[in-house]
Amino acid sequence: MTTTTTPRPDKVAIVEEITGKLNESVAVFVSEYRGMSVGQLANLRTPLRAAGAEHKVYKNTLARLAANNAGYESLSEYLLGPTALTFVTGDSVAAAKALLDQSKTNPLLVIKGGVLGDTPMTADDVKALASLPSREVLLAQLAGAFQAPLVKTAGLLQALPRNFAYGLSALIDQKAAAEAA
Repeated sequence: MTTTTTPRPDKVAIVEEITGKLNESVAVFVSEYRGMSVGQLANLRTPLRAAGAEHKVYKNTLARLAANNAGYESLSEYLLGPTALTFVTGDSVAAAKALLDQSKTNPLLVIKGGVLGDTPMTADDVKALASLPSREVLLAQLAGAFQAPLVKTAGLLQALPRNFAYGLSALIDQKAAAEAA
């Protein structure tokens, strides 16, 4: 005799919640928080919220089911032990920086890995992402790269009439000096 159990509605709702968050996120980072107090976890959430990220703790079995439902099977290998998920809907670089900064000040927080878009990431990949310049800096660099050739072209276009005027002025001075002599 085989008995099948139906999943409890509250657990189904949590799996659906996690799946929804995974689908809405541009990146998801997995971290271990073994030994951290509730206050330390609360302090971690503040800078992550400012970066457009949400740090949540779920049961690993439910998170694994949701990751598989959302097509992020690569997250399953990180969902062992006391883990938390950081869902990023804003700037993934800023969120990675905030998470890395917190792990530097609190050695109990260990970054395990994650996904960026559809690409699996190791802990080193998350740290490399955190080392990138912020979105604003990258946009400023891009604008500077576009502006540099335009500034050079404008300088060259200004030089042509200016040099012509200098040459014409020198020719007039030369003729005036020849007529005076």
